[in-house]
Amino acid sequence: MSPNEQARRIAALVQDKLARDVVILDMRPVCAYTDFFVICTGGNPRQTKAIWDEVHTRLKDEQGLLPRSTEGAVESTWIIGDYVDVVVHVFTPEAREFYRLEDLWDDVPHETLEAASA
Repeated sequence: MSPNEQARRIAALVQDKLARDVVILDMRPVCAYTDFFVICTGGNPRQTKAIWDEVHTRLKDEQGLLPRSTEGAVESTWIIGDYVDVVVHVFTPEAREFYRLEDLWDDVPHETLEAASA
């Protein structure tokens, strides 16, 4: 699976768990350590944890992929899963507003995905 396909698969998985404001940032022009960021928001720490658990479990079960590292799963306000070519960021609304990754990386190509239908 290419990095672009992996980013899209992760975006679909987070949408399946009703993540909001899903964005894929193409980090290739500015970053040597990853190709894409997938950024999304859960409604609260419990939902961010559920979103992350879904991504982790499905990638492991379907493709045998495990993250190189994971941070923030205990607090669940900003969970980062590093899959080398794709880094997943799952935020609570407050943490996403505070860190504003899209503003930090506003010069890279990005794609905002439509909300998953209920």
